[in-house]
Amino acid sequence: MAISDKINKLKSEKQAVILAHNYQRPEIQDIADYVGDSIELSRRAKAEKDAEVVLFAAVDFMAESAAVLNPEKKVLLPCVGSKCSMVQMLTTEQLRLWKRRYPKTPVVLYVNSLAEAKAESDVCCTSANAVQVVDALDAERVLFGPDRNLAEYVAEKTGKEVIPIPPQGFCPTHILFMKEDIEAQRREHSGAKVAVHPECSKDVRNSADFVGSTSQICRYANASTAKKFIIGTEVGILHKLRKENPQKVFLPAYGGAICNAMKLTTMERLYQSLKEERTQIIIPKGIANRARRALTRMHDLTG
Repeated sequence: MAISDKINKLKSEKQAVILAHNYQRPEIQDIADYVGDSIELSRRAKAEKDAEVVLFAAVDFMAESAAVLNPEKKVLLPCVGSKCSMVQMLTTEQLRLWKRRYPKTPVVLYVNSLAEAKAESDVCCTSANAVQVVDALDAERVLFGPDRNLAEYVAEKTGKEVIPIPPQGFCPTHILFMKEDIEAQRREHSGAKVAVHPECSKDVRNSADFVGSTSQICRYANASTAKKFIIGTEVGILHKLRKENPQKVFLPAYGGAICNAMKLTTMERLYQSLKEERTQIIIPKGIANRARRALTRMHDLTG
């Protein structure tokens, strides 16, 4: 029996739903029930009323968010080593220090943060709604972490003072993109549209035709009449873009933009995780409740 058949058999037996982030390997995306960005998938898990097990092919903070928003379900992370480097750049201790330094300043945390950090924040945001969340706050200054480039992007769009915490937090994958690479790609592929993630540097964002989250990039490409696109985010998204738009051409802005933590999830690890029901993500109740409040407020502010 093929491993995909084994996974589907177990999925049926255990009443499981498989979620895969846009950056996962192609074969992982293909076997998943839903493919998307982190919070979108966590909401999808909640909508799956009959699902008792959520197998989340992603990285640590994404599975944590799913567990926080779905306390009645068993959330599994296929590979315990799938840890996002950026979220480790902002510890709870550091966050509390910044809060003491700016005692009356709202704390906005990117969902790319650990549950215990979310629990210390006032509200969370995604790369898709970060501008909207900060704009909706009745404050002209906010603390924002852990990605400095997204903080800079939000400051540009809102006109508010956005203090990045930590000052040098970044995504190791998105920091690899360079303006020169995009310019070279444009010269080689005349007429191609450039879409990049806001975690990229300002130079790269300014070189693009569109800046948005993974889901926003997908919607942009789907709706555009252009036939060729240069994509500035993790290369895993190219699989989804090509599946949804077989008549269009998608090129990586930099072919080495690979998130190694995402790629740790393999079909074998997916199967073993579901078979043995490991590794279950368990968030202490107090932390989960406070993190849930921050996530819920994000939805309240953005409608």
